[in-house]
Amino acid sequence: MLSTPRAYALLVIGLLASRGAAAQRPPRSAADSIRDSVLANGITAGEADGERMNRNLLSRARLNFGFTTFELGGGVLVDYIGYDQDSASRSQFDLASIGKLRDARVLVGGKFSTKRSFTWQAGVMYDAATKKWLVRQSGVMIAIPELWGHLFIGRAKEGFSLNKVMVGYDGWTMERQPFTDASIPLLADGIKWLGYVPSQHWFWNLGVFGDGFSQGQTFSSYSNQFVVRSGWVPVVSDSAGSLVHVAVNYRIGKPLNDSLRLRSRPEAFEAPYFIDTGPFTSTLSQQLGPEVYYRPGRLLFGGEYYWQNANSADKGNLWFNGGEVVATWLTTGETRSYNTVGNYFRSIAPTRTVMQGGPGAWEAVLKYSYANLNSRSVQGGRFSRVTPMLNWYLTDNARLEIAYGFGVLNRFGTIGHTQFFQVRLQTEL
Repeated sequence: MLSTPRAYALLVIGLLASRGAAAQRPPRSAADSIRDSVLANGITAGEADGERMNRNLLSRARLNFGFTTFELGGGVLVDYIGYDQDSASRSQFDLASIGKLRDARVLVGGKFSTKRSFTWQAGVMYDAATKKWLVRQSGVMIAIPELWGHLFIGRAKEGFSLNKVMVGYDGWTMERQPFTDASIPLLADGIKWLGYVPSQHWFWNLGVFGDGFSQGQTFSSYSNQFVVRSGWVPVVSDSAGSLVHVAVNYRIGKPLNDSLRLRSRPEAFEAPYFIDTGPFTSTLSQQLGPEVYYRPGRLLFGGEYYWQNANSADKGNLWFNGGEVVATWLTTGETRSYNTVGNYFRSIAPTRTVMQGGPGAWEAVLKYSYANLNSRSVQGGRFSRVTPMLNWYLTDNARLEIAYGFGVLNRFGTIGHTQFFQVRLQTEL
């Protein structure tokens, strides 16, 4: 595994070399101009967090200081959850109904007054679990049309998994699948190259990360890691009609202090960790898996599945796996739009909001997830869950989510069945 400084250096050298080669290309064509327009307008330092809404009924504060613009945004999530357990489930965990603040965040960002698109963002989030304010996605994004993409430097999501890349406020369900929550750190510090070639419908995300600035953070579980996400979008329509998205993800990393722990809640933030390997020795971890989505208008079908390998001196060669499949239907006729540069789906913008006297947007969702954290002597458990739910987007800024979940946990030598009854109210600007 390359040291983090050397990996950073090799990535930057590669980018500069590619840029030099690009300078020898023929004069720019009309297609080049279209490409540059997409790059300049498609993504900012905030990535999915920085997406602007179509109608800011709760407007973001916007200022212009000359050398940079300044925008203030944020969001709040409030949850309520109740449970119904069989006797086996109660022997595994004693669960109590609760209402709780899930998330509160403040984001600031802007665009520097430079010829080349150069944006920045800084974000903090109140972590209800630790009762602390933590630094979230923060850094700068530089457009590099010569390389068909953008270079991000700072703290961000690694870029592994479409559903992980999307901001949690925009997802079709309340929480992400347990397996990626267990195996993929929420954030990492480093450099990412996000590229997109419209004529070939090809995209990529290449990142190198280290823990020089993140030691002690809740997400810091690797001393360094390298991540690649690459895919093809042969049928592209940003906000109407059909879209096909196919990608493959790969990551390799050195666990911090040669110790790894995989654990996840059961798609319910207020619940304890249902699956948990506990700490085990590991000098190297690799992860691989596909993601496939198809959006024929108001419908969306897709899923992701991943395998993780961990080399352990005393436990042997360990393998874990998990994924999800999902189907959504916007009954009021909207289409979930897609960012072709960042390669993720956006939130829903109602055709007629409740504030305009309309019904808002209604989305029916059915999702199945599975996670297996058992391998050899490491027995973290197996968990599966079926989740039908309903999302009501009152405006671009406000959303009400109602979900039922049926989960099956095989752990502690027992198979327990739990029913989840969840409600979430979110607002953002």
